[in-house]
Amino acid sequence: MKVLKHHIPTAVILLIGLLGIGTVLYAWQLPPFGGAEIRTENAYVRGSVTTISPQIAGYVTDVPVSDFQTVAKGEVLVKLDDRTATQTLAQAEASAESAGAALTANAQDIRSAEAVLESRKAAAQAAKAALDTAQAAWGRQDKLKAKGFLSQSDADDSALSLQQAQAALTEAQSNVDVAREDVASAKVQTDTLKAQLASAQAAVELAKIDLEHTVIRAPRDGQLGQIGVKPGQYVTAGTSLMSHVAPQVWVIANVKERELADMAQGQKVRFTVDALHDRAFTGHVSVFSPATASEYSVLGTSTATGNFTKIAQRLPVRIEIDPDQPGADRLSPGMSVVLHAPRQAS
Repeated sequence: MKVLKHHIPTAVILLIGLLGIGTVLYAWQLPPFGGAEIRTENAYVRGSVTTISPQIAGYVTDVPVSDFQTVAKGEVLVKLDDRTATQTLAQAEASAESAGAALTANAQDIRSAEAVLESRKAAAQAAKAALDTAQAAWGRQDKLKAKGFLSQSDADDSALSLQQAQAALTEAQSNVDVAREDVASAKVQTDTLKAQLASAQAAVELAKIDLEHTVIRAPRDGQLGQIGVKPGQYVTAGTSLMSHVAPQVWVIANVKERELADMAQGQKVRFTVDALHDRAFTGHVSVFSPATASEYSVLGTSTATGNFTKIAQRLPVRIEIDPDQPGADRLSPGMSVVLHAPRQAS
């Protein structure tokens, strides 16, 4: 009996130790308590959080929104001083009008040059006809002179008329060539003026874009974060003004690689949210990440040299939240959740 009493405290201590170890193994779902579900606390609500920034520099003239305000797509968030952009647009439009007028004047110059060309072609044809007449007259008078029926003076007059007709035709043909070059030169100028007009029109469009950028609008429906800009502040392109959070949210759960074989795309899961007193929601596995979380780090791991210690990796899994669940509108990006997923048959 004394031996039995002596061993009771030892047995109690041993039992307490076994219970403690069993509790730890069960809490961590380690063998022999593998569990019928996959559980991870390394999971968070994610959403589309956009940093609102200006595309041009300028002074802020108005901020018609407040912290955490719900906004609709296209709603004005910030206004910048638009005086410079307005004047730049007016200047660009004036340049475009001037380029258009120059192109119109060039078209008129081409028509005028073509009319002069046609006129000079007609003059050349008239000169050719006059030359033909002079040649015919000279031929007749040359025959009369050979027979002695025409005086030398009349023959000289006929030869002079022929030479004058030839000179007039040469001059008329030269005038035609000059007019043809004038038409070609005017048409070449057209290409230059068209390019100038296109450049001026592009400048107008750029000025319109810059003017539009003086008004910063909500990219989509959602809710704003804290407003980080005030009227009168000078901002540059890329300055962070505020954050915009879209209403759509999802869950990213980082699952241990040994448990991935027990998950499948489309699988039904549930998760509890710490911020809502562990309120439960349902969802389904949407897609698995193409790489483990460690592969996305800036400083990659290298195990090619030195001692090696195996570290279990985790793979991000996207969970789509089932619609129309009470309280789902209170889910916000960054909230911690606990994922529970039933194990699938391998």
